[in-house]
Amino acid sequence: MNIETLRQQYMQEGLQRSLLSNNPYQMFEAWFEQSINSGIPEPSAMSLATVDVSGQPWQRMVLLKFYDEKGFVFFTNYSSRKAAHIAENSKVSLLFPWHALGRQVKITGTASKISTAESLKYFITRPRGSQIGAWASPQSQVITGRATLDAKVDEMKQKFKQGEIPLPSFWGGYRVSSDTVEFWQARDDRLHDRFIYRQNKSYEWVIERLAP
Repeated sequence: MNIETLRQQYMQEGLQRSLLSNNPYQMFEAWFEQSINSGIPEPSAMSLATVDVSGQPWQRMVLLKFYDEKGFVFFTNYSSRKAAHIAENSKVSLLFPWHALGRQVKITGTASKISTAESLKYFITRPRGSQIGAWASPQSQVITGRATLDAKVDEMKQKFKQGEIPLPSFWGGYRVSSDTVEFWQARDDRLHDRFIYRQNKSYEWVIERLAP
C-alpha cells in the first residue's frame, strides 16, 4: 500500500479510546508492526533524550533492538556520552517519529543496564563488522581524524582475525522501563488524537486523552 494512502487512512480513522489496548506494550506492538509493514525507513529508530549534570538536554537517534513489558532496549558503549548522562540521571525519554504515517509514540521512563548475558545474546547476532566497530570506537571521545578510527579498526581485525569476537566489557544494553507511554495520531486541522498511559500507585495503567 502507498504510504501516503496509509497515512490518510490513519488520519481519517483517528484514534478512539475503544481502539486502545489496556496495556501500552500491546498497543505499541500493534503500531510497531504496522510501521514495519508500511515500508517506512528505519521504523525501529527512536530519539533518546538524556540530561547532563548541568541540566542540558541532549538527543540522538538510537535503534530499538527488542522490547517487552519490562521496557525498550537499545545498545551502546558504556563510556559514551549518553551512558555518562544515564549514570548521573537515569530519567530519559524516547520518541518514535513515524511522521510518514502521521504517528508518534512518546515514552518517559528510567534507563538501566541489562544483564551481561542479555547483552551477549544480542552481540553474537551482530554482523562481524559491527562487532569490530564496538571494540574499535571510543564512542563520544575526541579523535584526531578518521585515520585514527580506521587504524583502530584494522588493529581489532588483526586481534580477532580468528574465532569469535568476545563481548566488550564496556559495551551493552539499556532497558527503558516506562512511566508514561503516549500515542499520537495526526488528524486534520491539527486536532490530533493523543492518549497517554500512566501507572497509578497500584502500578496499573490508566489511560487519559490529551488535548492536541
